[in-house]
Amino acid sequence: MVKIKLARTGKKDQASYRIVVALSTTKRSGKYIDKIGNYSPHTKDISIDKEKLDKWISNGAQPTDSVKKLLKIK
Repeated sequence: MVKIKLARTGKKDQASYRIVVALSTTKRSGKYIDKIGNYSPHTKDISIDKEKLDKWISNGAQPTDSVKKLLKIK
């Protein structure tokens, strides 16, 4: 199953996240299929490529709970 999830990047105590499309069996920050956005919890900045998001959801990708919350905010 393909999931839309967060992959952690950045230094210790300065986390930022990539919003990625990956298989549900991959590790949190492991290999991913496509990068569709970024999220910075310190600045509350969310950037998502809407076209890629719509394409992956129409192809059957399921967003995780944390990504669903970010999509509601955006």
